[in-house]
Amino acid sequence: MIIVNDLKPGITIEYEGGIYVVLDISHNKTAMRQMIVKAKSKNLRTGTISDLTFTGGDKVEQAHIEKREMQYLYDDGTNCIFMDNETYEQLEIPMERLKWELNFIKPNSNVNISLYEGEVLGIILPDKVALQITEAEPGVKGDTATSAQKNAVLETGLSIRVPLFINEGETVLITTADGKYSGRAKD
Repeated sequence: MIIVNDLKPGITIEYEGGIYVVLDISHNKTAMRQMIVKAKSKNLRTGTISDLTFTGGDKVEQAHIEKREMQYLYDDGTNCIFMDNETYEQLEIPMERLKWELNFIKPNSNVNISLYEGEVLGIILPDKVALQITEAEPGVKGDTATSAQKNAVLETGLSIRVPLFINEGETVLITTADGKYSGRAKD
């Protein structure tokens, strides 16, 4: 058990049947009332973000999230198949739960899977990933009065906007939080 006054961003808790990671915390103390603790939290099962409100001194159960490195093997049309790198055990996750994450992972790449008491919660993406551009519009000379951009498609199928100097076949860094171009990948 953990006292809500001690909650910090990044701590995972179990509350009313849900598993939450605390994103932000605020304490409100007035002279005549007990402290109110508001925790902006993300539900790890559904992905929704909500505010949880507690009275100062309340206790919540801390959730211990296990992270396991696995290799993404392939998708069979409805599920993504992952293999544990240590036990070679295979795990299936429905594709509809990984719509956003599939924009950033390639077959045979290693990813971290988050688990809570054997239940798969999802994939933990790195902040940035390096992906190759498979299609890119040609850059028009003289279009550089401002920071002009053009459309490009990555090897995972994600469409992004890149600067005019980026060409087909180059490897670029993509921010996984918003899916935007971040820079050229260093070879």
